[in-house]
Amino acid sequence: METKTYHIGVEATMEIIGGKWKSIILCHLRTQTMRTSELERAIPQISQKMLVQQLRELEAANIVTRKVYQQVPPRVEYGLSDYGRSLSVVLHELCVWGEDNIDRRRAAGEEIALLHRDDL
Repeated sequence: METKTYHIGVEATMEIIGGKWKSIILCHLRTQTMRTSELERAIPQISQKMLVQQLRELEAANIVTRKVYQQVPPRVEYGLSDYGRSLSVVLHELCVWGEDNIDRRRAAGEEIALLHRDDL
């Protein structure tokens, strides 16, 4: 097996949660389990195909759990695994930094709408 090499620890983190959507999905799952349709409503810019792909990648990395309820129609819920919950502090800090950044940009005259403030 070939040795995987990282130059800095954050590379390993970003390999798992990097990209446009994964951290957003994880932030939504931090406080509750959600169905696919709930995630689609919470993240209206993401396509269903992309959402499912990102969820599968996060599940393969043991960050997200997928629970299927045997009913008609089938119900599937996603939540953070124990390992995924270890990212909660990091995700919270990213949210806080983003909110502070928005506040600074607004103070400089930029018009920005923030639909949900992370007050957890």
